[in-house]
Amino acid sequence: MAVSSREAAVAALHAAISTALASRSPAPQVLRGETVPQRIAPGGLVMIQDGETVEETAILSPLRWQVRHVAEIVVAAPGASPEARAALLDALLVDVADAIAADRTLGGAVEWAQPESPSFDDLEFEGAAAVRAASIPVSLWFTTGETPLS
Repeated sequence: MAVSSREAAVAALHAAISTALASRSPAPQVLRGETVPQRIAPGGLVMIQDGETVEETAILSPLRWQVRHVAEIVVAAPGASPEARAALLDALLVDVADAIAADRTLGGAVEWAQPESPSFDDLEFEGAAAVRAASIPVSLWFTTGETPLS
């Protein structure tokens, strides 16, 4: 079964981030499409969520679609102090942005990948200290001959 262009784009984003963060010590847990685990690894948590298609433009002759799909990356950083959480979160955000900037086409899966401004939040996990988190929308632009599904 062939994979859709959207699936290929999000899978390529997941692979790029997983590869870039694997060398960190301790390495963060990188998940896609899963529920938040009960425990956050000492290296943090990066979750890629499939997101939604926000723009579809028809290109005629031959019929193709220019698509902008926005995936969501949630980065969570544990730590004993607010300063430790903030430092880990900043480091993870830089690594995620660098992974995308290193190959804007995500190995040819998209025409352009662009992270947008993150939003920040403090989260409480059951039985754990506070976790500093950020949510980063990532726009993925690609052209496809597939009929878009809104």
